[in-house]
Amino acid sequence: MSDMPRPRPPHLHHQISRHGKPVWYVRIGKGKRIRIRAVYGSPEFLAEYDAAIRGERPNKSGMRAAPHTLQWLWDSYRQSEAWLHHSPATRRQRELIMTTILKESSAAPFAEIAKRHILAGLDRRSQTPGAGHNFLKTLRGLFSWAAEREHIKIDPTLGVKYPKLRKGRGHEPWTREDIAAYQKRWPLGTPQRVWVDVLLYTGLRRGDACRVGRQHVRDGILTLRNEKGGETVTVTLPILPILQRTLDAGPTGDLAWICGDRGTPLVKESFGNAFSAAAREAGVKKSAHGVRKIAATIAAENGATVPELEAIFGWSGGRMASLYTREANRVKLAAKAMGKLEETRTSIPSPMVKVRAPARKDNQKQH
Repeated sequence: MSDMPRPRPPHLHHQISRHGKPVWYVRIGKGKRIRIRAVYGSPEFLAEYDAAIRGERPNKSGMRAAPHTLQWLWDSYRQSEAWLHHSPATRRQRELIMTTILKESSAAPFAEIAKRHILAGLDRRSQTPGAGHNFLKTLRGLFSWAAEREHIKIDPTLGVKYPKLRKGRGHEPWTREDIAAYQKRWPLGTPQRVWVDVLLYTGLRRGDACRVGRQHVRDGILTLRNEKGGETVTVTLPILPILQRTLDAGPTGDLAWICGDRGTPLVKESFGNAFSAAAREAGVKKSAHGVRKIAATIAAENGATVPELEAIFGWSGGRMASLYTREANRVKLAAKAMGKLEETRTSIPSPMVKVRAPARKDNQKQH
């Protein structure tokens, strides 16, 4: 029960069956009911709820996987404490990765999966090192748990190295000009304007921004548990007047400010796609995460310290916050130092230039 958000997620309903048991289902507006069959509050329940919000019907729970298959191992792992230790965002990501794997290999005997199979999977993802990295991380979590529980004798992921990620700046940060262009294309009163202003004036990650709403605000202060990583971080932020004006203009959802055109909530993945499309219409070919970067840049340039940046953006350890403060200080120091380049001005003549003596004035007339 601890994993279920409070209050109840949007569009989740329940009724008592004729056998006296609660039946949970998702229904958006007057749409079809999508039954959720997992135990309320379990990770499986959350996964089925997310699928139902996207309009996907979960698999019937009565169909259990055959023992000794990869599907059986995965189902067992998802009931373990090791799985519950992961954040909801990590669980959703690994569910998606395993869904792809299990489409072809659900009936495969998990004891026969060897190191060569893991390496082959990495080779198929060689053009996308990030996908390969997440693929290995997902299987390493599964098989290390299986080895600990003595379901297998040898962990096939042992000794397999993570693919080298391409170096780069990651998501390209937005500029002030990008923000201005987006806000001009999407004025107050549009869902798209709510999207960008929630991201910009809270600094929340995409997944957190999708679930934040009025239930997280009390006396003008927003309090939210950060979903990133295994360590829980609570951010506490005042609602800025400029953001409040956007929220008052709406539209917003029942329990989440960010919603679709029909007021329906958006999960992280669908929101990311919708936001990128809205940005392209404004002439900005960048992602939602880049808005978080410009928010951090603006705060640092306005003098925010490392502890202040960590309080706003839910960072810890000082590394990320220091990156932005160093960049802001570099800009200020460069602007100050540029004036020193003008010191080449001088009134002293070059030693290579001959100075002509002034002509003598002769007041005597020549006869």
